Amino acid sequence: MRKKTLIIFIFLILQSICVYSQENYPQRIISLSPTITEELYLLGVENKLIGCTIYCETPPEAREKEKVGTVKGFNLEKVVALQPDLVLTTTLVKQKSKDKLKNVGIEVITFPTATNFNDICRQFLKLGIIVGKEEKAKNIIKKAKDKTNAIRGNVRNLPKPKVFAQIGAKPLFAATKDYSINDFIEFAGGINITRDLKNGLYSREEVLRNNPDVIFIVTMGIVGDQEKTVWEKYKVITAVKDKRIYVLDSNKLCSPTPVSFVDTLEEVVEILHQ
Repeated sequence: MRKKTLIIFIFLILQSICVYSQENYPQRIISLSPTITEELYLLGVENKLIGCTIYCETPPEAREKEKVGTVKGFNLEKVVALQPDLVLTTTLVKQKSKDKLKNVGIEVITFPTATNFNDICRQFLKLGIIVGKEEKAKNIIKKAKDKTNAIRGNVRNLPKPKVFAQIGAKPLFAATKDYSINDFIEFAGGINITRDLKNGLYSREEVLRNNPDVIFIVTMGIVGDQEKTVWEKYKVITAVKDKRIYVLDSNKLCSPTPVSFVDTLEEVVEILHQ
């Protein structure tokens, strides 16, 4: 009888610890980043997500969440009315706006833009810890890293095409090593011709001189098609002669989760090694 009582006592203590621990994690979260929103679903805490931006559309269920603004700004009154205990944001939101939330007692955590695959994984783990899903985050990261390493191994001995990745038009702006696009190119077995630029400013003359085998235009909307038409006039560039100009979704290449990074990397491999 004494032993049974002791077991029940220990069980009740452990149960109270678990409840207490769960209460320490945020229960009402607003996300001001499509990537963070997607990651909250990956971590299985979408029930804690009470609001997000109009651009949060992945997974499709996120479209049903209350919309509080964009990735650059939000409706303060609406956010306050939702009574969040945590707002997750990025450096795209002005500090002044974040301070307004802090002034009314709302905790704000800012995630900087990830510049490479390791950054993406580190930030995902940080998010997992914040919401009480550290182990789940670690498992997702491990699977993503294992798949990524396998892909890199498969392309290691293949020819390395030269790639020009355009991320801006006026002025012409290219992806350097400080952009996650660089990892997509290099992990897929390509050479990013603008990797070592101090900044991304470039010229069409320099593209001609470096003569890439592939051109990526990383954007959304009609701008990509317009830029593709411009490049098609430069008939001496190998990428143009071989019809290897690709308009790619900026969301996929610029704001991936650990999971979507692997999916997009597979697409880039297919493009580079036809």
